Amino acid sequence: MRNDHAPCTIFPPKCQPPSDHQAETHLKMAEQGLTNEAAAAACKEGNPITKDFMMQQTMLRVKDPVKSLDFYTRILGMTLLQKFDFPPMRFSLYFLGYEDKKEIPGDVKERTAWTFSRRATIELTHNWGSETDDSQSYHSGNSDPRGFGHIGIAVPDVYAACKLFEENGVTFVKKPDDGKMKGLAFIQDPDGYWIEILSPNNMVSITS
Repeated sequence: MRNDHAPCTIFPPKCQPPSDHQAETHLKMAEQGLTNEAAAAACKEGNPITKDFMMQQTMLRVKDPVKSLDFYTRILGMTLLQKFDFPPMRFSLYFLGYEDKKEIPGDVKERTAWTFSRRATIELTHNWGSETDDSQSYHSGNSDPRGFGHIGIAVPDVYAACKLFEENGVTFVKKPDDGKMKGLAFIQDPDGYWIEILSPNNMVSITS
């Protein structure tokens, strides 16, 4: 969606300069981040209409769907839930997630509704022709200008998962015993997007 709004220069109602309290809060954040109390205070009760909202998908643009589908299914163990093609606009969408193949409906319309009711899916977007365009690549968000960081995959055993990744030539950003945070890893998918590999139980000690 385009944003054609010009920057605020005369402080209309929704663009007021920060109050003294806000300025003080920003100064503290620059030194130590938010306190637990400040973080809790910043969160507000959602409108009742949001009760059934859920996190459904994260979209990643990919250069070569053959490489990406192989990586997310064979290496990470996801299932292709559904594929959508849009010939007039020359792109395809591939939805993947951790679902049992046996539960995928046979009817196309039912499958579509089912796919969009799954939690935490990955939507891979392929713009046709990018796979043979040497000038085409995508920004992972982890180099300047930074933005998007990574997705995270929970596994029973980080070390066993990383052994599998090593055997399959996966690129590592961080291995489990690198750095100060032991027991978690970061790998890259074929387009360079970062993926955190974590074990829920290990995160207790890592975040303490």
